[in-house]
Amino acid sequence: MTGTDATRAPGAQGRRRTSRSLLTLNIVSVVAGLALWWGLALAGLQFPSPLEVIEAAWRMTLNGTLAADLGASLGRVLAGFALGSVAAVLIGFLMGWYTIARGLFEPWIQFFRTIPPLAMLPLVLVLLGIGESPKIFVIFLAAFLACVVSTYQGVVNVDKTLVNAARVLGAKDAVIFARVVVPASTPFILVGMRVGLGSAWGTLVAAELLAAQAGLGHRMQSAQLYYDLPTIFVGIITIGILGLIMDRLLMLAGNKLTAWQESR
Repeated sequence: MTGTDATRAPGAQGRRRTSRSLLTLNIVSVVAGLALWWGLALAGLQFPSPLEVIEAAWRMTLNGTLAADLGASLGRVLAGFALGSVAAVLIGFLMGWYTIARGLFEPWIQFFRTIPPLAMLPLVLVLLGIGESPKIFVIFLAAFLACVVSTYQGVVNVDKTLVNAARVLGAKDAVIFARVVVPASTPFILVGMRVGLGSAWGTLVAAELLAAQAGLGHRMQSAQLYYDLPTIFVGIITIGILGLIMDRLLMLAGNKLTAWQESR
């Protein structure tokens, strides 16, 4: 074994041990949460038991309701999140790299950041009607505002020594931006996207107030009228699971894209 292999092996073994420990803790946490939930249901609180929720989910699966709601909500979240993330990255890069763009965009971004996206629902409904556009726009706005500031911070926090070193070596602005600024700000962008994803899912239920015919949020609101708690729990758990899966996929992509960084 070479010296390089000898130094890498302990680190790799340590990461594997850490991953196994985290997985064990995750399993323990989930089991404990389910046990607490079941205990609260048995104690007579207004909670459906896990079995009742599973039965409701199975019934919704058989009649096609769950698949239709899941497809509608997932499509809205993916569309709004993708559009919001792309716009946030572009504008965040412009603000961080060009002073003129920062002066033009920053006041409006800070202004709209103080307004909850849900507060825009009445105006969006009037302007865009009751189709899919207002729902996607509200989710887009939530994802955009969560991601744009993180991207901007990533650009302005790039080590000036790296930029100056590239200029000394004769690199032009376009090369510096592509080979120095973009890689260095990628961790900030990914963090912003993860926050934006959470905001997108958090806005979904309210967005589906806008005359939706299908969707997890729409189903939960309909179930509320009939005090159908198992259906409400199915919606909550489905949103949580989908959000968790998408967050882990983003984290995995981030680990691949930032493998050059030191981690612990």
